Amino acid sequence: MEYSKTIPCGHCTNISKMEIIGNVKDTIIEEIDPEYGPSVESGTFYEVLKCPACSRVNIVSYGWHEYMESDEEFTYELLYPQKSNFPIGLPDNILKTLKAAEKIKTIDVNAYAILMRRLLELVCIDRKAKGANLALMLKDLSNKNEIPVKLVDVAKGLKDFGNIGAHAGIGELSEKEIPIVRALSYAILEYIYTAPYLATLAESKLDKIKSKGKRKPLDLPM
Repeated sequence: MEYSKTIPCGHCTNISKMEIIGNVKDTIIEEIDPEYGPSVESGTFYEVLKCPACSRVNIVSYGWHEYMESDEEFTYELLYPQKSNFPIGLPDNILKTLKAAEKIKTIDVNAYAILMRRLLELVCIDRKAKGANLALMLKDLSNKNEIPVKLVDVAKGLKDFGNIGAHAGIGELSEKEIPIVRALSYAILEYIYTAPYLATLAESKLDKIKSKGKRKPLDLPM
């Protein structure tokens, strides 16, 4: 049984050596003038690694040549899974919670849903929503035109998934629900934070362009 270098899992972020369950190489042999030395084989190695913590597969690649003396001479590039792209413009505490949720989504779906419900509460607190519970805070956000009524329904759906995750007697979530919970969450975050952030950024850029256009031309000597 062969093992990789110590690396973080792209799914659960566990850091350890992983079992190499498959590999393939894409190399060439360069013919070198015998006067200067023998031919050299070099190229790219691809490895399929199995995480010992979550048992999920990672695919990595690295550059290789036959005169490498140790593993320290190459660096893995993670090809699968691809890194998550998070919505931009998020407050630090909300982004931190979102990243934490993404790390555990393939380990415990119920815990993932609970964290995403917590994220929704953080959004309500950040936007200074009033109410004794999450449902009332969401309604307050709608009344203040922070989110449209349709998005309130989306938020309620996310809240309900979180409730199922938190209470064993209600039911059990599966990996099939992950894309739904994720899509609901991102829809809310992008509407409340990303869209205004991009609008502000675009407005700032336009102001700079306009200010440059209004500059007086330099008085050049005749």
